[in-house]
Amino acid sequence: MSLLLASLVALLPILSVFSLLVVARRPASQAMPGALGVTALVAGLVWGVPINYIAASLVQGGVIAAEILFIVFGAILLLNVLQASGAIAVIRQSLLALSPDRRVQMIVIAWLFGSFIEGASGFGTPAVICVPLLVAVGFPAMAAVMAALVIQSTPSTFGAVGTPLVFGMEAGLGGTPAVESTLVAENLGLMDFIAEVGSQAALLHAAIGTFIPLLLVVMITRRFGEGGTRAAGLHLWKFCLVAGLAFTVPYALTAVFLGPEFPSMIGGLVGLAITVAIIRKGWLQPDQPWQFPAEATWPDAWSGSLVPTLATPPAGMTVLKAWLPYVLLGGLLVLSRLNQLPLKGWLQSLRAAWTGIFGTTIAATSTPLYLPATMFLLVVAITYFLHQMKLEDLGRALGRSLPVLQKTALALGAAVLMARVFINSDVNSAGLPSMPLALAEGMSAVAGGTWPLFAAGVGLVGSFVAGSVTVSNMMFSLFQFGVAENIGVPPGLILALQTVGASAGNVICVSNVVAAAATVGLLGREGLLVRQLLPVVVYYLGLAGIIGMVWAVAGG
Repeated sequence: MSLLLASLVALLPILSVFSLLVVARRPASQAMPGALGVTALVAGLVWGVPINYIAASLVQGGVIAAEILFIVFGAILLLNVLQASGAIAVIRQSLLALSPDRRVQMIVIAWLFGSFIEGASGFGTPAVICVPLLVAVGFPAMAAVMAALVIQSTPSTFGAVGTPLVFGMEAGLGGTPAVESTLVAENLGLMDFIAEVGSQAALLHAAIGTFIPLLLVVMITRRFGEGGTRAAGLHLWKFCLVAGLAFTVPYALTAVFLGPEFPSMIGGLVGLAITVAIIRKGWLQPDQPWQFPAEATWPDAWSGSLVPTLATPPAGMTVLKAWLPYVLLGGLLVLSRLNQLPLKGWLQSLRAAWTGIFGTTIAATSTPLYLPATMFLLVVAITYFLHQMKLEDLGRALGRSLPVLQKTALALGAAVLMARVFINSDVNSAGLPSMPLALAEGMSAVAGGTWPLFAAGVGLVGSFVAGSVTVSNMMFSLFQFGVAENIGVPPGLILALQTVGASAGNVICVSNVVAAAATVGLLGREGLLVRQLLPVVVYYLGLAGIIGMVWAVAGG
């Protein structure tokens, strides 16, 4: 089979995802199993991958999917426990009491608090928290949804305690001879390499994301303000830039010095502390608070069918007590990841492994106690006693968490299985490289040294169709690694562009838009939302491509 033909055939699994999700408009729970079937057929019938290798890839993917779902469950359960205890209501009211200016409220709640929630929980949870909160205090539903979606860009690479890199990219690259040989030559382990990717991605995000608060404020004031001008947003440019830096500087430093699990969490917490202090001091604040027009004048398209109300905080729930579970979570995760402490070794000592699955070279391993979900569950237990909760409150939180897991399981599980069959297709009777590497050879032949301009766009396509930065990284990491090797650009840079683009895709991916709109009854206006958010995505991709190209040229 020729290089061109192999590259075109290797596109079929990706095209099947796009066709089913975007063209046929099937839900992800149907589209991803369908794409898995297409991938398995291409692997078996065209690539000639033995059936036992396909079966082993499915087992390996099942283990990875179970680990990710365990993390999702832990994150959602903690969030629901804090809602049941009243902690979230206290956090909400403490944030709202800071300023009457809608622009300032939006930056604090959407940009900083939303980024922190993304870092701790991921998987669309900022919309569940921030959108109803903004609407309840007087924001138009459309403005609230747009704000929550715009901030999905910068923190998403490190969402859910680094899941898109620690699990998504590891699953996309792990066990691949081409990757292993390159890393051995550079004396790097896979997780060390992924940490380097995270550092470079954080620097790219910091350069682009620092301006997101300003872009957000200008967008909202122009679309929802009196007269529809940008002036009201630009008037607050100093505060917007300081709020941007308050998040991105600690975010980037955390990625460089601590690793990919904590940047969004620490950036959000530190950014909140700095920005709240600035607001309380009255620094960089407007003379006259900016407000939306009178609600009676709002067009119908601005409002949703649901108007959330703020819950009354329970007596005795202080701000410190409400925030303490998240502080404990961050502390426990940091302690469990430090090589200087024995805790990491203890947690990793419980290890399950299945090597040589079905007589293949494929293996599946898991260290369940070391997964972030274990820390989530530990903090849930501590919170139960700390917040003096009742058993029925815990049961209610559990009941709210399981349906979310059920909605995620089929789509995410099928996507992970598809990615492993796609990646493990290097053992075949056709004498071809794996499908991602065949695709990479074709792409590198066409794009050559200009690939850094387009690498982020591939990541965006993955998250747009699959609804997840994690899945995008699984599907395309090996492909991007192969292109980088072929054109002589450092793979770490291209993979950083991959995950930055995937995070930008989170702004407009169908599942995120639907989830955010549903919280305030805006369903049916997803197309309008996507069109309004496209300028943010174009800004993110364009700047990422330009910076990536300059970086590649300077590094070469």
